[in-house]
Amino acid sequence: MAGPALLCAVVPLLLLLLAAGGAIPPPEEAARMARFVLHNCDWGALATLSAQKGLRGRPFANIFSLSDGPPGPFSGSGVPYLYLTDMEISVQDLEINANASLTVSLAQTPYCKKHRYDPQNPLCAHIIFCGSIVKVNDSEAGLAKKALFSRHPEMETWPKDHNWFFAKFNITNIWVLDYFGGLKIVTPEEYYSVKP
Repeated sequence: MAGPALLCAVVPLLLLLLAAGGAIPPPEEAARMARFVLHNCDWGALATLSAQKGLRGRPFANIFSLSDGPPGPFSGSGVPYLYLTDMEISVQDLEINANASLTVSLAQTPYCKKHRYDPQNPLCAHIIFCGSIVKVNDSEAGLAKKALFSRHPEMETWPKDHNWFFAKFNITNIWVLDYFGGLKIVTPEEYYSVKP
């Protein structure tokens, strides 16, 4: 049986690993890396084609809070959920053209700073998803709500008159940059079939 001194040393280490989402996957496991990075990021850069006057048809990137599930290892679904309102400028773009790209990066976590990786360094992994934004149906809304509100509790207090709704990023293409030698392509089938 472990003594109290050993437990005092091991428990904080286990909590640290759980908080960090576990060990980073190796570069040869691109699908797991994509799931790992998404699950450990609380926000992403969403790029749309602008429908706004003076910018129509031009790329427009904006920051959105997101979640694929509650924090902790093995609790992510891989589906990026968002909490949106039609009042938001990028959502207005999506109403005209639902196609978008979403980028998440380990630069958003303590990982890259700890290793002194510049955000542009390939070892500071980032994932680019292409696809479209769709409103979730009633059967999926509870899952989206749990995923988002567990990471972003402030969302529950946002003004009700803004007509917030739950949406998801419907992934069609995935590119992983997590090592030297260029982008890796991961299919949605590969992505959803691996355990993060």
